[in-house]
Amino acid sequence: MPPYHQNPDPTGSLPLSALLALLPLVTLLFLLGGLRWKAHWAGLATLGVALLVAVGAYGMPPLLAIDAGLYGMAQSLLLILWLTFNAIWIYNLTVHSGHFAVLRRAFGTLGEDVRVQAIVIAFCFGALLEALAGGGGPVAICSVMLIALGVAPLKAAALALVADTAPVAFGGMGNPITVLGEVTGLPAAEFGAVAGRQVSVLAVVVPFVLLLVADGRRGVRQAWPAALVGGLTFGVAQYLTSNHLSYQLADIVAALASAGALLLLLRVWRPAEPVAAARLTERGGVATVGDAEPTGGGETSGAAPDSRAETLRAFAPYMIIVLVFALAQIDAVKAPLTTLTLSFDWPGLTVLDAAGGPVSTEYEFAIGSATGTLLLISGLLSLPLLRVRPADALRVYGRTLRQFGWAILAILAVFALSYVMNLSGQIGTLGVWLAGTGAFFAFLSPVVGWFGVTITGTDAGANALFGGLQTTAAAQIGADPVLLGAANSSGGVMAKMISPQNLAIGTAAVGLVGREGELFRRVFGWSLLLLLIMCGLVYLQSTPVLSWMLP
Repeated sequence: MPPYHQNPDPTGSLPLSALLALLPLVTLLFLLGGLRWKAHWAGLATLGVALLVAVGAYGMPPLLAIDAGLYGMAQSLLLILWLTFNAIWIYNLTVHSGHFAVLRRAFGTLGEDVRVQAIVIAFCFGALLEALAGGGGPVAICSVMLIALGVAPLKAAALALVADTAPVAFGGMGNPITVLGEVTGLPAAEFGAVAGRQVSVLAVVVPFVLLLVADGRRGVRQAWPAALVGGLTFGVAQYLTSNHLSYQLADIVAALASAGALLLLLRVWRPAEPVAAARLTERGGVATVGDAEPTGGGETSGAAPDSRAETLRAFAPYMIIVLVFALAQIDAVKAPLTTLTLSFDWPGLTVLDAAGGPVSTEYEFAIGSATGTLLLISGLLSLPLLRVRPADALRVYGRTLRQFGWAILAILAVFALSYVMNLSGQIGTLGVWLAGTGAFFAFLSPVVGWFGVTITGTDAGANALFGGLQTTAAAQIGADPVLLGAANSSGGVMAKMISPQNLAIGTAAVGLVGREGELFRRVFGWSLLLLLIMCGLVYLQSTPVLSWMLP
């Protein structure tokens, strides 16, 4: 099959071409948020729209368009499915062994207030997981840990999704920033320094949003000191580390500093009216006192306390995860893992960009170093400590696969959608159109990243798609290319909570597959609000008003 040559303006009218390129994205958001379709049906329908646009408007050969979709599905196997299967399997192992109940009681020692506990788990611990693993791991693991406290499943998923924002730009040991440096040819450390001066501001806001999601305005009134201390400590540590130490370590240092600050705060302060998870309604707000269960998820006060050994066993899988991922960053460990990699050019898929250069369609099956493999290793190492026999662990894995059900199809469909849009040139059209707005592009720059993450589900993916476009547009309008490149990553983090892949992971983790549309409606407004804050910040950083914030 001859190579396909991308054309960012197939209709001869850039606004019309952009409207056509927007059609799949608008369809996806409307089906999820407006009609509340299940993610797998919304994903398949939107994939159909993207294929029609690719073939009908962009002139992509039908077989090539289908091949691009298959390539995208293959990419999801290690990036999302393998990772999420193993993350949820570890959780299910703790349920099977009975240590999930121990974990639930242990979190009660963080204080009686579930709103503060949610900040520690979803924001601090979630950031640590994002730093080490990225992908859907933080959403999957933190959702079930919140359920352990007695938080309603859909609310737990919403809290985990909203919390997984500020750490995303430096997730996976700074992988999004590293990718940004690779695709633009500019120093990654410079992008990391500027991104650290953007998302650190966001980090101060996110814990307050978590309080609003958990308990409305009452939550902010009663628990604002925890949000302020946790967010401010995280933001300051993230800024200092990304600018003066290493952007790869920014989230690790920030997560540990924030958690430590909150634990110190809880020694001298507690909310005046502690709220247990059972008193939170599904929509936020507090039920009547008569509806409340005892603090700690309903454990009776007469029950014997868990021994220190059993508590350590309950936390062991998560401590092992941190240890395994930290060891995997050491060259002596990383090198043999990366040798277990199979890579090849995807058959029949030859694409040229608008300038005539080849678009990479290499498929890399890096099973050894994949995040999912490291989680599998962590789970296997946890078996003796959880006292789970291998045969039982295998049965639990089978139940885990069945738990996902339709969510697997949703993830496959959306990955196919993202690659059809990217390889046909639809994503490029949107970027070129937005870049034509002149100086106002500084305000819209984060929106480009937001679009990218909505489709790809990852900040690194959005940077790979739009990083070069951002720096090129900056040169055209006389702006700082590092500022707009970093804005792509910083703006993209707000879309992770609404990307269909993460919605599917969230609902699968909490056992609510098929309610992705409802979850989308809960977090979409917060995504837009945080995006607007980032747009304003980046625009002001491009002007004398806040240019002093830049290096």
